[in-house]
Amino acid sequence: MNLAGERRLYSRSGEDISAAFPDVVEAIDFAGVIDGELLVGGTLRSNRPTGTFSDLQQRLNRKTVTRALAGQLPAFIRAYDVLEDASGDVTGETFLDRRARLEALVAAADPARFDLSPLVDFSAWDELDRLRTEPPDPVIEGVMVKRRASPYVAGRYKGDWFKWKRAPHVVDAVLLYAQRGHGKRSSFYSDFTFGVWTFDGERDVLVPVGKAYFGFTDAELAELDRWVRANTTERFGPVRSVRAEADHGFVVEVAFEGLARSSRHKSGVAMRFPRIARLRRDKLPREADRLETLAAMLPPETIKPDVRPKGRGPR
Repeated sequence: MNLAGERRLYSRSGEDISAAFPDVVEAIDFAGVIDGELLVGGTLRSNRPTGTFSDLQQRLNRKTVTRALAGQLPAFIRAYDVLEDASGDVTGETFLDRRARLEALVAAADPARFDLSPLVDFSAWDELDRLRTEPPDPVIEGVMVKRRASPYVAGRYKGDWFKWKRAPHVVDAVLLYAQRGHGKRSSFYSDFTFGVWTFDGERDVLVPVGKAYFGFTDAELAELDRWVRANTTERFGPVRSVRAEADHGFVVEVAFEGLARSSRHKSGVAMRFPRIARLRRDKLPREADRLETLAAMLPPETIKPDVRPKGRGPR
C-alpha cells in the first residue's frame, strides 16, 4: 500500500512486514492499496517464482534483510485486486471495473517487483477443473473464482468468491510429540509433531517432518488428548514425548499443500500448511510412510533419499 506518501507491506494477518522486504517497499511508487501474493524469485524479464515457501520464510522471519539476501532471494508481488487507487476507495465497484484499474496501476509499476495475476477463460467447469488440477506451472496452487459483478469484501468472503485449490498431498505419519493448545484448548494436548520412517544406517527410525494443530473434530481432539496422557514417555516443559514404536503408536493421515527443504528438521523437509486429515486407527506405526515418499516430491538434489529398498514402515 502507498497512501499519503507512506509505503507499507502487510501480511494477511495484518502484520507489518515492510522491514523484511525493502526491495518491494522501495518500488511502491503508486498511490493505492492492492491485494496480492508475496513471492520469491523471478528476474527483470520474467516474474516466475523460482523460490520455495521455505525461501520466503527466510525473509519473513527477519526484522532486517541484508543486500546479499535480497539479491539471492528477490521478492515481488503478484497483484490480484485493488482496494484503493489515486481516486479513492474502489471496493464497492464491480470486479471488472476494479480489474481495469488494477491493470493500469500494475502497467505503470516496476515490472521487477509487480506483475498481474492472469485471468483464466473457460466455457465449462470441467475445463476449469483440468486447469486447476494440471496447471501450466507446478507452483500454482489452484484458481480463484470471482463473480464479475462482485465487490471487494474483507475477511473470508463467501458467495461471490471461491478459492478452488488443487487436492492436497497426503501421507501417513506417526505422532511423536504433543503440546498444550491455547485459549479454549489450553487444557488439551492439541499441537502435534509427527514423523515418518527412514533408515539411519543401522536401523529404521522416525524423523519429524511437520507439526499440525487443526483438521480434527472436538471428539477426535479429546481422543488424541487421552491417548497422549496415557502414552507419555518423557516431558520437556509443556511438551510431551509419546510412544512411537513399530507396533505401538498413533498414526494420522496428514494433508499438506507442498514441501520444501528445511534445515530445522532432521528429515531435511518441511510441509506447507499441514493439518491432520484423518485418524488412522486402522494402522500400526510400521505401516506409516517413509521419508523417500516425501523425497519423491522434491527435486532429486534437495534431499538424500532413504537408502533402503522402497516400501512402507520398518523392516
